Amino acid sequence: MSKWLTTAKTQTAGWLRMGVSPRRLALTLALGFAIGCLPVFVIPTAVCAVVAVTFGLNVPAIQAANYAAMPLQLALVLPLVRLGKWMFPSGSRQALKKTLAHGAPIQVLQTSGHALAAWLVVAVPMVLLLTLVLTPLLQRVPALAAEGAD
Repeated sequence: MSKWLTTAKTQTAGWLRMGVSPRRLALTLALGFAIGCLPVFVIPTAVCAVVAVTFGLNVPAIQAANYAAMPLQLALVLPLVRLGKWMFPSGSRQALKKTLAHGAPIQVLQTSGHALAAWLVVAVPMVLLLTLVLTPLLQRVPALAAEGAD
């Protein structure tokens, strides 16, 4: 193995470990992935950083999970909008058009809010499920198993 690859592998393992248990790392990765699926572009990276710093989580790990979720974020925008519209049925479209001449910005904000609410409904169980699945997998990694229990 080349020296560069060995060094990169060692640094990556060190970043991922950073004194966290497998359970805490699983939670970090699950949160990063869930936040990465947020149906608002550009914001997930900042939200992940704030969550990681606030709760003392591994910043590189949460950002890696966030970036891994980006393709899924794009794929989930329309389903989350549809789920949000189903969760919050609004009045007829005719009534919305009659309310204001500038109804489009209001409709965009309303649709965004509905998509965010749908994301929240989906994200909470997703974080729990991912944490439960990832914890035993990460406990099998020798470098992480050496870290103490959370």
